[in-house]
Amino acid sequence: MASNGFGGESNGYSGGLAFPTTRGAGSGGVEATGILDSRILPDTEYLDQWDAVIVDECQKTRLLAQAILNFTLREKVNRARLPQHGLIVLHGPPGTGKTSLARGLSARTAEVIGSLGEFRFVEVEPHALASAALGKSQRAVRELLGQTIAEQAERGPLIVLLDEVETLAADRSRMSMDANPIDVHRATDAVLAQLDQLAATYPHLLFIATSNFTQAVDGAFLSRADLIEHVGLPNVAACRAILTSSVEELARVFPTTHQIIQQREFESAIDSCLGLDGRRIRKLIISACALRKETAIDPGQLTAADLLEAVTQAQKEAKSAQKDES
Repeated sequence: MASNGFGGESNGYSGGLAFPTTRGAGSGGVEATGILDSRILPDTEYLDQWDAVIVDECQKTRLLAQAILNFTLREKVNRARLPQHGLIVLHGPPGTGKTSLARGLSARTAEVIGSLGEFRFVEVEPHALASAALGKSQRAVRELLGQTIAEQAERGPLIVLLDEVETLAADRSRMSMDANPIDVHRATDAVLAQLDQLAATYPHLLFIATSNFTQAVDGAFLSRADLIEHVGLPNVAACRAILTSSVEELARVFPTTHQIIQQREFESAIDSCLGLDGRRIRKLIISACALRKETAIDPGQLTAADLLEAVTQAQKEAKSAQKDES
């Protein structure tokens, strides 16, 4: 498989294995409080997400190599001398593809080293564990990690996604005991204790955590990470790749729109995308189609000028939102 330099299909690894293509949501069969989804890996939807997230190839290579190392090294070395907690943290602004990258990393890892056995994937819904009732969050965390996750790890290689991990492992040093219930502190304590226990017991278990606000994540949690990667806003090359990919997808259904890439305004649209997150850039095609009734009825009439207008409008909205926040 060839690499496109920005989230292409090849990162220097090849499992050479054939896997079923029909897996999908819920295929892991895990139903418990705090579980959003569970799947058998590799999953084709998640592999597509791995390819679609546009970040530098070197970053994907680092992430994949670290994930692979978790399953090939941990059980063979003394943790006291070479500590691995089986934790990767992705942080950065909203909309930069952290969750999709985490899901895709899970699938790609299973594809590469599937010889270890059938990989499973579990996505945790942190907000489902939060409770205003004293003590319940701590118990919910303990039950999720110490029972549900441990039971799945017993079955074989397991990758767990902790999305918006600041909800689970809030920074205790930034909290006021007067303003925040002690239960939140205890929940963070429970997360750390369970992570340590799971890391020591299950070497074929990997956690991938994402956060929009690492300053809100407890320092003790971050110190346990084997790799922390910042997923930032797209640079010019990434903006070009994302926008081109979006136009090509539209052109798959409306072939005449492929000419947008050759139109003069397309280059201006790319330059104007700087400062927008990847999710917003991918939505620009939809926004551009919705600017006029004619293009809403027939998206095949879309032009690069429409796209440039949509970018301009998106930048205005972004600046307005920043003013509201300040």
